[in-house]
Amino acid sequence: MVDSVVSAKNLHKAFAEREVVCGVNFEIRAGICFGILGPNGAGKTTLIRMLLGLSPLTSGKYTLFGQPVSDASIHHRVGVVPQQDNLDPDFSVRLNLQLYAGYFGISASHAKPRIDALLDFSSLSNRGDDQVATLSGGMRRRLMVARALINNPDLIVLDEPSTGLDPQARHLIWQRLRSLKAQGKTLILTTHYMEEAEELCDELMVLDHGQILTRGTPRGLISAHLEPEVVAVRGLSNLRDADALCQGLKVRRDHVGDTWFFYSQDAKPLVARCSARSDLTFIHRPASLEDLFLKLTGRDMREES
Repeated sequence: MVDSVVSAKNLHKAFAEREVVCGVNFEIRAGICFGILGPNGAGKTTLIRMLLGLSPLTSGKYTLFGQPVSDASIHHRVGVVPQQDNLDPDFSVRLNLQLYAGYFGISASHAKPRIDALLDFSSLSNRGDDQVATLSGGMRRRLMVARALINNPDLIVLDEPSTGLDPQARHLIWQRLRSLKAQGKTLILTTHYMEEAEELCDELMVLDHGQILTRGTPRGLISAHLEPEVVAVRGLSNLRDADALCQGLKVRRDHVGDTWFFYSQDAKPLVARCSARSDLTFIHRPASLEDLFLKLTGRDMREES
C-alpha cells in the first residue's frame, strides 16, 4: 500500500527562461486535506497542472499513488473541481453528470444510482431535471463537486472551490468536503480564503515565487511564526503616534493603509492604552492564518499571472 498519495521530488518548471517552480519537495499522505496557499503568481496553478499531467515537468519527479503522473491508468482515481465553471449550461443537471460518467466508461445503468446518490450528497435532488443555467452560483459549485466524484476518486483536487459564494453556500460546501475526508478521500485544496484553509486543511504548504516558504498544520504554523495576540488599530495619525502608543512594550508592528497591526505575547497593556484613547478604534484578536500568510508573502498587491 502506498502511504503517500502525492510525492514531489526536486520539481522544476520553466517557461522559456522564467522558472515558476523552483525545486520543490513535498509528500501528501492519504486521507488528509492538504492546502496549497500563495499569492497570485506563486506557482500554485502550475504545480496543480503538473500534478494532473497537464503540464510536463522541466525536471524532477512527480508521482501519484506511487506511479508516474504520465501513467494514464491512475487518472480514473482522480477527481478535479476547477476554479472556472465549465458545466454545460444547455444541459440538465442530471445530463451533465451522465455525460461525465461516460468519459470514465461508466454505463448508464451503473451511472444512475451513482448520480442519484451524488445529487442527494450535493442537496440537488430536486433540481436534477433543471437546466444548469437556472442554478445559483452555490448550486453550480456543488454540482461541480458532485461531477468530480462521479468516478469515486481517491484523490480530489479543488481549485478555489468556494470563490464568489455567499457564506451559506460556502459552509455547505465545507461540510460536504469534510464528509469526503471522513470517507478516507484525500483532498488537495488551493484557496485565497484563509478561513477555508483553517476549517478544512490538516496540513498546509505556503508557496511563493515557486518555492515552499513553510509547511505544517495551520495551528502549528501560526504558533511557530507569530506572536499569539494581535491588536489592529485605526486612528493613529503617523509613525510617531504609533511609537508613542507602544513605547516600552514588547510588540512587533506592521502598517497597511490606515491600520496598524501590533503583535504581542501579551497584548493587555496595549489594549488598555487603546481603550484610554477615544480617537482610536481597535480590535484585539488571536493571531490567524491570514496574519501568517501576510507575514510570509507580504502585503503588496500582486497581479494575476
